[in-house]
Amino acid sequence: MVFFSAYPVLYTVIVFFAGNQLLKGNLTTRMVSLLPFSYALVGTLFLGFQLKKLYPDYSVEHIKLIIHQPWLVIWGLLSILFWIPALAKRSALSLVHSLVFFLFLASDLFLKLSSSSSVDNSIITNDMKVYTSSLFLNLGAIAFLVLLSLLITYSKRHLISFSKRAHITTILLIYSELQIALWFKFLIVYDKCHFIV
Repeated sequence: MVFFSAYPVLYTVIVFFAGNQLLKGNLTTRMVSLLPFSYALVGTLFLGFQLKKLYPDYSVEHIKLIIHQPWLVIWGLLSILFWIPALAKRSALSLVHSLVFFLFLASDLFLKLSSSSSVDNSIITNDMKVYTSSLFLNLGAIAFLVLLSLLITYSKRHLISFSKRAHITTILLIYSELQIALWFKFLIVYDKCHFIV
């Protein structure tokens, strides 16, 4: 639950900033398009965490012993499907998928705060730690993907510029080599003509 619970708030904030005319720009539209991929990255990290938890015994009995809520784990692992571009185009699906985890956390907080008995602060503190960790994880995932996207775009632009320069340099080198070859041919022909005369 810690991996996915803060994604709906992050999604809402980014979409809000992307829809605001004053803040609309290339970076916000890029962030909106990368939201499902960041969700898939968080799902991949969740898969790695589950595999680490199960290591070294991957038997069915051990999985049943370690995983207490298998349906939530399976639901969390389904987030990996957002690496598929057809699903990533529908970014609202990632929001709907993550709402399950958000609603579990929100209902837990609501039930603890609205109960008539004395509120156990340790449960609320733990829920807030879970939510904060999830927020930082999701922020880190989107920041990583935005930086990676900007780096790829930057390198493509400079690589194309470099390849154009390299192409021109190659043409100039071939031209100069051709000139040198013609000059040597001329000298050889001139020497042969000079010796004949």
